[in-house]
Amino acid sequence: MLIERENEFELGYNKITELDGKYSTMLMDVGILSLEADQNFKLKSDEKEMALLLINGEIIYKWEGKEEKAERESCFDEEPWVLHVSKGVEVEVEALSQSEVLIQKTRNDRDFDSVFYKPEDCRVDMFGDGLMNNTATRKVRTVFDYETAPYSNMVMGESITYPGKWSSFPPHSHAQPEVYYYRFNKPQGFGAAFLDDDVVRVTHNDTVTIPGGLSHPQTSAPGYAMYICWMIRHLESNPWTDRIDIPEHTWLYDEDAKIWPEV
Repeated sequence: MLIERENEFELGYNKITELDGKYSTMLMDVGILSLEADQNFKLKSDEKEMALLLINGEIIYKWEGKEEKAERESCFDEEPWVLHVSKGVEVEVEALSQSEVLIQKTRNDRDFDSVFYKPEDCRVDMFGDGLMNNTATRKVRTVFDYETAPYSNMVMGESITYPGKWSSFPPHSHAQPEVYYYRFNKPQGFGAAFLDDDVVRVTHNDTVTIPGGLSHPQTSAPGYAMYICWMIRHLESNPWTDRIDIPEHTWLYDEDAKIWPEV
């Protein structure tokens, strides 16, 4: 497990992971585009597909002669806006206010039609509700995955961990590498990320890289909601389609499981 810490991002594109540089085992470029009002930024890759997720602010996405306005005040309370384009497509982001956009890229030889995801296009699930004395209740948003975008080499989604609760629980793993980018609803908020037997404190704007094969449950401190943007890279001939639960903890899926203290 490797962790990248950032208190604040500089204006422009801030690299977090690099396919051909730091944290290259993640097989993805991940970064944060930070813009002030009235700033514009253009992005294009001749070999990489790209997904741009608005974390906060007000922007106009421009691509292939199209424009779409997006506004998001809270990544905790509102579903995301995302533009997903294939290699060779130029995207311009125009900021109407101070804005931050998370960008995920990876190599993909396939061409596909660009997709603009509005908040209502995102699948939202409540996981853990009614199980484990509701200690692992969390909201999971899936923007696109192998089922909805089989032409992509990536998966993108978000999780909201409620204060004092757990997510990615019961623990699971998968062969594909994954990147977790964190935010907290208060700047002093914190949580913990587990990778098998290793654990690290995570804070606002941190990123954790998760090699394939490691279980990775998470927890947030009481009083602090924890946002995670999760990004997975499919492997050649082995796309991510499901989680592999750690067998000794699967009994927790039983609605009638006896958990102390019984409530």
